[in-house]
Amino acid sequence: MKKQIYDEKNGMSYTLHGDYYLPDLVLREEEPTYGKYGMLRKQFLKEHRSARYQYLLLTGKLNEHLNQIDQESRKQMEMLMGQMVERQGVTEELKVQDQMKWVRLMNNIKASAEEIVLKNMVYV
Repeated sequence: MKKQIYDEKNGMSYTLHGDYYLPDLVLREEEPTYGKYGMLRKQFLKEHRSARYQYLLLTGKLNEHLNQIDQESRKQMEMLMGQMVERQGVTEELKVQDQMKWVRLMNNIKASAEEIVLKNMVYV
């Protein structure tokens, strides 16, 4: 039996280990550049969408996917927070007049926007 074989159908090479040919898989280590939302997405995929996680990992597209989710989530957060600030009338004047009210409103807006982003972009 040959020590190594190449399958032209799927473009993979195999090495003989004992009685079995095992695929020669190499995991490319890339430095992760994603942030909070990328890490949350990765954890979600590992726990709830393991087949998709394995596919992305084996094809080398995991970091690209996580970076994309992180960037899109950040943009969505900025947009939602801007809209909510405008609708609720949270201004710099309010910040000067009543700081605690401004902080409460901003924390509420951030929590609401983040909940929307997590539900619609990260945990799907």
